Amino acid sequence: MVIMKFIPVSKDEGKHHTTPDELGRLVVQGLLTATLPTKVGGDYNVLARTMKFEFFRPVFTGDTISCTVTIKEVEEKKNNRFSIIATFTCRNKHEKKC
Repeated sequence: MVIMKFIPVSKDEGKHHTTPDELGRLVVQGLLTATLPTKVGGDYNVLARTMKFEFFRPVFTGDTISCTVTIKEVEEKKNNRFSIIATFTCRNKHEKKC
């Protein structure tokens, strides 16, 4: 399970990541969920300079999460490079922000 493999990398060993709840689910580490936006950056060869995360609700094992990207600003720089300001919103299957 990815959550258990992420523990040694993140050092996030909270019981909610290692002990299932009454429905048999684990809480996914916030930074593991936050890798969804970095996938988009990787697809377009974007080097991130800053990232700010706000976590609204837990993501559980078995959840389906979608990630929507909104480009707010694009500024052309030197040498065919661009500065981009974007927001990434992750939602669960109930369309709730997570």
